[in-house]
Amino acid sequence: MADLDETDRNILRLMQADASLSFDRIAKRLGLSKTAVWNRVQRMQRDGVIRRQVAILDADSLGIRETVFVAVRTAQHNDAWLARFTEVIAEMPEIVEAHRLTGEVDYLLKVRVDSTRDFDRFYKRMIERIDLFNVTSSLSMETIKETTALPI
Repeated sequence: MADLDETDRNILRLMQADASLSFDRIAKRLGLSKTAVWNRVQRMQRDGVIRRQVAILDADSLGIRETVFVAVRTAQHNDAWLARFTEVIAEMPEIVEAHRLTGEVDYLLKVRVDSTRDFDRFYKRMIERIDLFNVTSSLSMETIKETTALPI
């Protein structure tokens, strides 16, 4: 766990809200020098606290209107199968999140596609490439909350 003080946390809060903020603007908001902000950000990047900075795109504007959650169960719980599964999902850009779970479902995938027809094509490609025991898909009707900000 990273050793962060309140100033570091404030920098992170601002960056999470708007990663395009310049070091100068962050410094002014926090009453710091630009160099102090730059040094802290460099340290947090080096320590892995800040993994990367990205642009968050509006999926609807790009015609990617459907979110489907795919619950996967497998009968195979070995390293070779997991390596193949990891390879398959890494090669499928429609999968924007993948989680290994405890409980009845082994994996949960978040899939973003243009339409249910596109999801059907995605699903067929996926099951051709990897042996799955059971797959259940749920179409998201509405996104109530979506954020990339961590509670710091």
